[in-house]
Amino acid sequence: MKYPALLDFASILPQLDEFDSIIDVRSESEFALDHLPGAINCPVLNDEERIRIGTMYKQVNAFEAKKVGAALVAKNIAHHIETHWIDKPREWKPLIYCWRGGNRSGSLAHILAKIGWPAIQLDGGYKAYRAHVSAALAETPAVGFKVICGTTGSGKSRLLEVLDAIGAQVLDLEKLAAHRGSVLGHIPSQPQPSQKMFETLIWEKLRRFDPALPVFVESESKKVGNLRVPDAVMEKMRQSPCVSLFLSRPNRVRLLMEDYHHFTDSPATLNTQLDCLAKLHGRQKIDSWHALANGGAMPELVDQLLVEHYDPAYLRSIDRNFVQFGQAEVLELSDIGVDDFMAAARSLHP
Repeated sequence: MKYPALLDFASILPQLDEFDSIIDVRSESEFALDHLPGAINCPVLNDEERIRIGTMYKQVNAFEAKKVGAALVAKNIAHHIETHWIDKPREWKPLIYCWRGGNRSGSLAHILAKIGWPAIQLDGGYKAYRAHVSAALAETPAVGFKVICGTTGSGKSRLLEVLDAIGAQVLDLEKLAAHRGSVLGHIPSQPQPSQKMFETLIWEKLRRFDPALPVFVESESKKVGNLRVPDAVMEKMRQSPCVSLFLSRPNRVRLLMEDYHHFTDSPATLNTQLDCLAKLHGRQKIDSWHALANGGAMPELVDQLLVEHYDPAYLRSIDRNFVQFGQAEVLELSDIGVDDFMAAARSLHP
């Protein structure tokens, strides 16, 4: 094969895990929005430089913009070679891409190939990759889901974590979305990924699963925080066999006090989130919950939220949305210790 080789994504996908480096040469903001799994960001033009060159194209002319752009690209490529790749052996095999597989990735791929490395350039760039992901997620997943159901605080997320730790196949949508899936689900100091990145993370998980084995997933709604679960994935989940996880209400309160300590330790933050429920429960009820939070009566507040908000919402939706819930395998937890969740996980994945 002559290098740099220009290959489409369908040709690259079977060997995607074999590249020593996947190099995204787009700017920092483009990379942050979404990128190929495992890619590193080595911009040949950073955000500021792209704006500068784009302005020159419009206000001066293409020739002057290309001259300045070429100098910046050459400077940046030299920096990346010296910083990241100067010690790489001749066999080092990189995959390089930009937005459409044009000048930016082509410049780096050409230089790396001239050095002697077997550089591959993604034809069509990120845009071609994104089209593949969108098409793949529009199809019904080839795996069989087993849906972990249960009221808020019953330990669904903890069970998924233990299942994952013991080697079961797990699609943890809340973890991928950096959100716990409720009005109090926002995780402080951890912003949610973009919708495109969320879909990339789901696609990357799904493509690695063994279709002969079950994939454990939580009974999510269509949205996890601000992110939407792909329709085909959600539809497959809702048609799948269920496991009904049961935990007593006092233990659910204890578990939520542990898992949501960032709210229970900060009444002001909690009250801000509770205000989102005013349309459902009225101002008087929200004010009474504020008083409990401000008075430090967090266990009582959590218990009231379960009884008056979360449990009724769960009961209204679970039978309607998950068609096999009526035949669900019941899995009861006696407590919330590590051993309890391990026993539950082992019963599902011996």
